[in-house]
Amino acid sequence: MISLYLIENEAKQLLLRYGIPIPKGILISNYKETLPGLSNLKPPYIVKAQIPAGGRGKTGGIISAMSPHEAQEAVTQLMGTQIMNFPVKQVLIEEKLPVKKELYLGFTVDRFNRSYVALTSKMGGMEIEDVAEKTPQAVVRTTVDPQLGIRSFHALSIAKQLGYRGGQLVELSIIIQKLYQAFAENDAEMIEINPLIETDSGSFVAADAKIVIDDNALFRHPEYKAKETQMLSVQEALALKNNLAYVKLDGDIGVVGNGAGLVMATVDLLNFFGGKPADFLDIGGGASADVIKVALKIVLDNPSVKSVLVNVLGGITRCDEVARGIIDAIKEAKEKKPLAVRLVGTNEKEGKRILIDAGISVLDSMEEAAKQAVAFAVGEKP
Repeated sequence: MISLYLIENEAKQLLLRYGIPIPKGILISNYKETLPGLSNLKPPYIVKAQIPAGGRGKTGGIISAMSPHEAQEAVTQLMGTQIMNFPVKQVLIEEKLPVKKELYLGFTVDRFNRSYVALTSKMGGMEIEDVAEKTPQAVVRTTVDPQLGIRSFHALSIAKQLGYRGGQLVELSIIIQKLYQAFAENDAEMIEINPLIETDSGSFVAADAKIVIDDNALFRHPEYKAKETQMLSVQEALALKNNLAYVKLDGDIGVVGNGAGLVMATVDLLNFFGGKPADFLDIGGGASADVIKVALKIVLDNPSVKSVLVNVLGGITRCDEVARGIIDAIKEAKEKKPLAVRLVGTNEKEGKRILIDAGISVLDSMEEAAKQAVAFAVGEKP
C-alpha cells in the first residue's frame, strides 16, 4: 500500500472547504477548454501541471503566461507529457498573485515523539528539506499534542514567531488553526502550504498545497476510495486487489516474503550484502498458490528487477503451496529472471521437491539466499 497523495488542485479545494483562501483559477483537462475558461480570469497567469509530486518548477511543470494565448500554448506544451514519470492529464491555470513575502506552513506526524508537529518558515517557496538542511534555524518546529490539538494561543504563538503583529497576526493564526483542522479531520500524514503568500495588500493566500492521506484511514474517508485506485500503478493496483502489502523501491532485486518482519529483515540483508531491493512485498500468512503467483507476477513485471529473492518461513503458510505458485508464475512470466529461494517450515520437503524437479535450487539459509540474489542481479548465472 502507498499513502494517498492529493495533487495541488485537490489539496487546494480541500483547504477552500475549510475557509483557507486560494488563488482564483480553473482546471483544464483539454487544451480546447483554455480560452473559454480564462474569460473570468485576469492575466498574468501561472500554468501548472497537476501531478502527484513536488519540484515541478525545476522540471518544466510550471509556466508563466502573460496572455490567454500564451496560457493556451503552455497548456498544449504540458498536456500529455510526462513529468517525473507522471503523465500530465490536467493543468491548473491561476491568476498570478502580487507577492510581498512567501512563507511555509505545514503539519506532519512525529512518530518518534508520538505527536504531531507544526513546521513553519519565513523561507517559503523552496523545498522545506533543502531549507532545513542549509539553514536549519529557519525552520521552526512546534510540537502538537494530538489530544489537545491546536488552540488559539498555540496558533497565535506560531504566527508571532513568523514575525506578524496586529490584524495579520490574527488572520494568520486563523489559517494555522484551519490547516490543522484539515490535517486532523482528514487523517493526513502530512499537509503543507508552500508557499503561503503574503500579498501586497497584506492578506494571505495558499499559492500551492500538498496533502498526503494515511491509507490506513481510508475506511473513514470513502470520498477518497475511487482516487486510491486511480493513483496506483498496475502493480500497486494488483497488490491492493489481492490484499498484498506492496511498496515499490528503487533497486533491482525483487523481494517476496511472508510477514512484514521477515520481509523487512530480507530487505536489510540484501542491503548488507550490497544489493538494492526493488520492492517490499508481504504475502501475509496462509497464502495460496494463486496468491504466490500474483505476488511474483507483480515483482517480475517490474522492468527494473534483475533477480528475485523469495524468502518464506512456513507456519500457516505451506511451502508446497508456495512452490506451486512459484512454478505457475514462472510459466506465465513475460521475461525469465533468476530466482533465489529460501523455503523452510510447513510441508518443506514437498515444497523443495516441487522446485528442485523444476530445476530451481532451494536454500535453507536466508543469508545464502540473499547472497545468491545479489550475485544474480550483477549477472552471475544461476
